[in-house]
Amino acid sequence: KEMRRTLDPSAIFVAASRRLEQASSPDSNWQQRSSNTLFPPDKTDEYSRYPLHSSSSIASRRTPPKRIKLLTRDFIEDSLYNPHYGYFSSPHLRIFSPPRPFDFPSIRSSEHFHRLLQTSYTEFEDALDNGPDSTRDELRQLWHTPTELFRPYYGEAIARYLVASYKLTLYPYSDLIIYELGAGNGTLMLNILDYLEHHHPEVYSRTQFRIIEISPPLAQLQRRHLTRHPDRITIVNTSIFDWTQYDPSHCFVLAMEVFDNFAHDCIRYASDPPHTPHQSSVLIDGQGEFYEFYSPQLDPLAARYLRARDAALPRGTYPHPLHSRGLRSVLRRGLQRAGLPLAGANLSEPEWIPTRLLQFFEILAEVLPNHRLLTSDFD
Repeated sequence: KEMRRTLDPSAIFVAASRRLEQASSPDSNWQQRSSNTLFPPDKTDEYSRYPLHSSSSIASRRTPPKRIKLLTRDFIEDSLYNPHYGYFSSPHLRIFSPPRPFDFPSIRSSEHFHRLLQTSYTEFEDALDNGPDSTRDELRQLWHTPTELFRPYYGEAIARYLVASYKLTLYPYSDLIIYELGAGNGTLMLNILDYLEHHHPEVYSRTQFRIIEISPPLAQLQRRHLTRHPDRITIVNTSIFDWTQYDPSHCFVLAMEVFDNFAHDCIRYASDPPHTPHQSSVLIDGQGEFYEFYSPQLDPLAARYLRARDAALPRGTYPHPLHSRGLRSVLRRGLQRAGLPLAGANLSEPEWIPTRLLQFFEILAEVLPNHRLLTSDFD
């Protein structure tokens, strides 16, 4: 459903100051797109007229939206996961898998490993370009994961942990139930099940491996592996945020390189006491251009996250833009006192808060109340 909200008269349009900052930064990759980029037109009137949507309310659109506004997390969510034009829905999506596992005992140094990796990358792309059913894809999106680089040992290490924990607490009274979120090529699933089948057949016979995969191309790729362990695997092509199937069983949840793909909200704080937080939203105009607005009206999820953090962590124990003493912050405060436009509408540096991660934990607590979470991610 479309979400409509009255305009907060104190909402702040900051596109001009943000772009000025980007243009003035010596290490910026910013490129001027038109003669109006540095001083874009005032979009306040459009901000007041355009409806506020969520990523779910525009999920059925087949082209990127125009003449709407979105909270920053919904803008990111739509860009990544829209079924028709989102990054992870692209048919050009590929996850690198070495043609053969690396012989790690023979690798002499990290430099040697990276040379082998480059050669393996070239072989992988050549195979995609020259295969019997393939054509050269200039839009290919290719990346790698620890699961693929260190197969099968990465998956076997996780399998050993799962077996040890399962036998210590649940075996033989309950099945080994594993949920994997965002399973990529399905390599981790196969490495775990292969290990259990060969080394712990008594556990393998009681294993249920369930994948929750948001990407349709990747879910289709994972289904090709069902012939190897057909009685052990279930694949559900949906988002964990749409998951409603309650399961009270004791289970393990694997989230490998998942959190870094969650959307965030952006918060900036008023420089003057009481340092009111302002939440970012993105306005998309009739030409598809993006403009950033900040409002002191926080949506319930962002407000809930800030309350939880304030209750859990004393001020000063985590990085906060109001406590920053870096050069950019010092310059910003000086410009604010001078009343110059680079002050960024008298707001602090942006802070990205993991609101989608908070929702993820709440969903796990609600639908999988007896889970154990095993996760690994990029810093």
